[in-house]
Amino acid sequence: MRDEAAKRVELVFSLFDANGNGVLDSGDFDLMTGRVLEAAAASDDGAKDAVRAAFRRYWTTLATELDANGDGVVSVDEFRPFVLDPERFGPAVAEFAEALSALGDPDGDGLIERPLFVSLMRAIGFEEANIHALFDAFGPDADDRITVATWAAGIEDYYAPDKAGIPGDRLVTAHAV
Repeated sequence: MRDEAAKRVELVFSLFDANGNGVLDSGDFDLMTGRVLEAAAASDDGAKDAVRAAFRRYWTTLATELDANGDGVVSVDEFRPFVLDPERFGPAVAEFAEALSALGDPDGDGLIERPLFVSLMRAIGFEEANIHALFDAFGPDADDRITVATWAAGIEDYYAPDKAGIPGDRLVTAHAV
């Protein structure tokens, strides 16, 4: 695993530990889902249902694949070596990427405006300066929008252990506001 991917893993674990108890459990994903749905108030029920299902699948995949001792939680030690395994997590990540990026496009025009992107990413827990750096790295158009496909691909790249120098790396590097 590349160093950049290892840093992304550490950040993802800290964000998914939404209740801050040091492990991942189903409650963390319920909290995260609620925060994201609150930020996506303008999205339709289908998009919201897809995000709920994607978060649920993500947790189920983690629990099934990584809870080595069967205690119902995933520790950072259980999480770290396996989460960036495309064979194990590729389908869950792809579903999550598609659902989250679609949630950012409530009007269905295929474009995501910066304010909603920022709101959704803040709901997940990313730092605002890093969110703006990521959005800029995606190459927004003159109206400050990115495509749904660009964001979905960026999410999938974020979970790729062999990728470095990707837009998502901006989420793990401190950026000035």
